[in-house]
Amino acid sequence: MLKDKVAIIYGGAGSLGAGVAKAYTRAGARVFLAGRTEATLRKAAAETGAEYDVLDARAEDAVEAHAASVVERAGRIDVSLNLVPRGDFQGVPLTEMSVEDYTRPVVQGIACQFITARAAARRMTAQGSGVILSLDSASGNGSPMMGGTAAADGAIDALIRQFAQEVGPAGVRVCGIWTAGVSDSLTPEKLAAAGAPGMDEAAVQGVRSHLDGLRMTKRSPRIADIAALATFLASDSGAAITGTWVNATAGMFPS
Repeated sequence: MLKDKVAIIYGGAGSLGAGVAKAYTRAGARVFLAGRTEATLRKAAAETGAEYDVLDARAEDAVEAHAASVVERAGRIDVSLNLVPRGDFQGVPLTEMSVEDYTRPVVQGIACQFITARAAARRMTAQGSGVILSLDSASGNGSPMMGGTAAADGAIDALIRQFAQEVGPAGVRVCGIWTAGVSDSLTPEKLAAAGAPGMDEAAVQGVRSHLDGLRMTKRSPRIADIAALATFLASDSGAAITGTWVNATAGMFPS
């Protein structure tokens, strides 16, 4: 589905990024993983058949230089996917949350998404084709106890729709995936970073079971599910899809 395509996955060393990278390479794409930590990037690249570059996706000059470098090495950029963490902090009522914890994912998230989408759009509009993808938890639709995640998701939802309107006439599609609580991506470390420290594997399994119960399907999305959807959206089979978000929450809410 992605034969001879060139893809960049920002934040590609995480479990979801590596899962998408594996699906992309299997589909025939040449994949570049971008992230700040070389050790985890090297590991993900070895597991997925991708290439990697150490990069802070929040630094606009570095992102522009990297995009130019990918074009020099691979000839083009066909797919750009941003999975960079935003520093979300959850599980605390808004009345007890600090301004910094609330605004951090909003400011970091929208800036990083804008920087990478802009870099991709500049190259894609020049070549007359390409797909820019994003992913968030759909908390912009309303979700209590999610802190700044809701505001960050809402801002990114709007950014993707606006980019789609502006670059669509040049042949570039822009869309996103709504998903939350991807079951096999949840780890004690990941939950601790989001504001739930001290959880062992048994506690994490309890979280997974709770999330399963909230779905219409009673089954949370898996990494492979999201990777397959990201592959479809990046491919020519998704040619009619742009300016929208695909609900891949397994029925967390209707849309």
